[in-house]
Amino acid sequence: MFKRIALFLATNLAVLVLVSIVMSVFGIDPRGNAGLLVMAALFGFGGSFISLLASKWVAKRFTGAQVIAQPRNESEQWLLSTVRHQAETAGIGMPEVAIFDAPEINAFATGANRNNALVAVSSGLLRAMNRDEAEAVLAHEVSHVANGDMVTMALLQGVLNTFVIVLARVVGRVVDGYLSGGRDSGGGIGYFAVVFVLDMIFGLFASMIAMWFSRHREFRADQGGATLAGRDKMIAALERLAQTYGHSSLPKQVAAFGISGGVGTGLKRLLMSHPPLEERIAALRNASMDPHAVRQGVVV
Repeated sequence: MFKRIALFLATNLAVLVLVSIVMSVFGIDPRGNAGLLVMAALFGFGGSFISLLASKWVAKRFTGAQVIAQPRNESEQWLLSTVRHQAETAGIGMPEVAIFDAPEINAFATGANRNNALVAVSSGLLRAMNRDEAEAVLAHEVSHVANGDMVTMALLQGVLNTFVIVLARVVGRVVDGYLSGGRDSGGGIGYFAVVFVLDMIFGLFASMIAMWFSRHREFRADQGGATLAGRDKMIAALERLAQTYGHSSLPKQVAAFGISGGVGTGLKRLLMSHPPLEERIAALRNASMDPHAVRQGVVV
């Protein structure tokens, strides 16, 4: 817990320092419209890209994932050879392959780009799944990498963060001006109160959009996994996953990139990073498989 808090504070401090330096160098006044936009973009994209660049380190740190540098047994050798084959088929660089200790069936992929990624599986997955099912899970994660999902998610989050920062402060200025009778109060209590509330409201809507995209990319990764490993294997893997579905021990930093997610209804469903398993299985059963779906290094 303390490590996560320290990392959160360090990331925000780094973004704050970056924003201050850039705006100081270019002489940008954060109180003007142009200054507000620059500040929002630097904050919005700064945090996202720092998180992206540190994603592999964070994943290893918080899951305890151990990278397989030299296979110690036949199982680790199989993991490496399977990921290598799938990566070559998808046209991406060989990811690092790791195992993390967790009781549930799970796996995740992360990394700053398609040729510098990490694919990790849980010890629970290795115990509970047969080779065909595990192959499909690895294919799902390799598809995430080949689709560039980590980078796309960082870009989307940066845009949403910028939107939230700008809109909340523009509306805050309008309300502050109204409360001060049109006088320039330089940011009174009305401004800060409104900005605080709108940051939370707009942030909630932004999270819904980000999670919608996250659910969409899971369907695409399932399709990519079916293309790389076979549809029957991918369906069987998802059905096996249902045994522990909704019980993920992955930390927040990488949870959205795991194959397993939470369950929920109503508003909670809008904030889920993964679609319900029954919907993912149905989508695979109804999909028309394209034997040439892996083209130019992109799994579609």
